[in-house]
Amino acid sequence: MFKLTTKFLIVDDFSNMRKIIKKILRDVGYVNALEAADGYQAYQLLVEYSKTSLPIEFVIADWNMPTMSGIELLKKCREEATFKTIPFMFVTAEGEQKQISKALLTGATEYVVKPFSPAQLKEKLVSSFNNLQNDINNKIKI
Repeated sequence: MFKLTTKFLIVDDFSNMRKIIKKILRDVGYVNALEAADGYQAYQLLVEYSKTSLPIEFVIADWNMPTMSGIELLKKCREEATFKTIPFMFVTAEGEQKQISKALLTGATEYVVKPFSPAQLKEKLVSSFNNLQNDINNKIKI
């Protein structure tokens, strides 16, 4: 899995959902998590922390939020070289195949539909890590 020092960014307009995800991360062993209430605030944090020695390394975002949605945040991240490869997981009520496909085609690493269990979130974290490792291994082979 990811290092226990991995810095997560949890983006959701509902503070209770951010707290739930943060608790699940803590239960798995990850204690380094920031929170943002929308995509705009999240992007500002990504930029701010990219200038430090401890940048944000994983984004977990809702889809529907005011100011900047999760899909808009993902698009913005994938357009920027600094954030292009950051793992990005959606945790959202948007469960239609059309949205899931759009997210994955835009560059999402994983997708979790609300409501979800802690085990499901952990499983998706493991999957994200494995996908990232496969990407790294494939780049090394080239």
